[in-house]
Amino acid sequence: MSLKKRYYIMFVSRDDEGNLNKVPVPLHYAYIFVAAAAIGMFTITGLAGSYSRMLIKTARFNQLRQDHNSLQKDYAHLEKAAHEKDVEVASLGSLASEVSAIYGLTASKLAVPMGRFTGNPEAASRKAAKANSAGVAPAANALTDPTIAVSDDNSYYKSVDAFYALRTTAMSGSAVRTLPALANSSATTRTSLRFGLGSLGPLDADAPTMWPIMGPISSGFGQREDPVTGNGEGEFHTGVDISSPNGTPIRATGDGTVKSADMQNGYGREVVIDHGHGIETVYGHMSGFAVVAGQTVIRGQVIGYVGHSGRTTGYHLHYEVRIHNTPVNPHKYLRTTLADLGMGTPAS
Repeated sequence: MSLKKRYYIMFVSRDDEGNLNKVPVPLHYAYIFVAAAAIGMFTITGLAGSYSRMLIKTARFNQLRQDHNSLQKDYAHLEKAAHEKDVEVASLGSLASEVSAIYGLTASKLAVPMGRFTGNPEAASRKAAKANSAGVAPAANALTDPTIAVSDDNSYYKSVDAFYALRTTAMSGSAVRTLPALANSSATTRTSLRFGLGSLGPLDADAPTMWPIMGPISSGFGQREDPVTGNGEGEFHTGVDISSPNGTPIRATGDGTVKSADMQNGYGREVVIDHGHGIETVYGHMSGFAVVAGQTVIRGQVIGYVGHSGRTTGYHLHYEVRIHNTPVNPHKYLRTTLADLGMGTPAS
């Protein structure tokens, strides 16, 4: 009978007395230990790989989230810029309407053919007489017959020439200074001035032509850098900022009715006055009100006091002139003071 060979791994140590201590370990135990170590190593390697992939995916997700937030900010900025451009275009359109109204350039005149009439005058007279005898109103033929529509060719081209001459000075406000010279013109011209120009000439007692407060203009109408953020980003300023000490009385620039007197986002305490004919004035950043909604006010009456409520950097009045809800440049309407009106300093 043969015995099966067994192999051991012998661990030998010597104690303090010099005796040898032997610890035999069967060889198959060593195989089991090596196998367990290999399995453990593979397990740890797999866990480390999974953790690394998770870290990479987390970093990529965070990057995508940052890109998403950045795109949202860019979209909001572009949307704001587009809105400001729309306001600019609307303001320029309102200005063009004002300039056109000064010289009577109505839509019907601009719709006729631009070429000068070179037809036979006698034939034109016969057509006009035939239309009158048939009971057809001349106004009905004006849109279909150029011989009737261009009845005053020289006057039309004179108005066009005057329009282009005025275009270069309209934004500076010098166009408004021509109104006194036109005050003695025909009734048709005066009506055009009153309603086409938005009743903002000296011919209208309701015109908001007075300074609401006296002080330096710290920020004008148009494109500017945002004064609050100060990061170089631009914004369209829809009015003018007039600096003045805190508590300075603010006065109505023309007769009208208080449309609102309330807190508004950005403007703080704000008063809006309706002057009729689609004209409104806006007074923002007040420290307090002196009027209520629905109240009738007259030019020079105190409506509130200078403050710094809302989105602002200091004490001043934000003043706007709106024509049919479109902001226009208030500079050309700031022409009268209390002293000019002979009112001195009226009581509030």
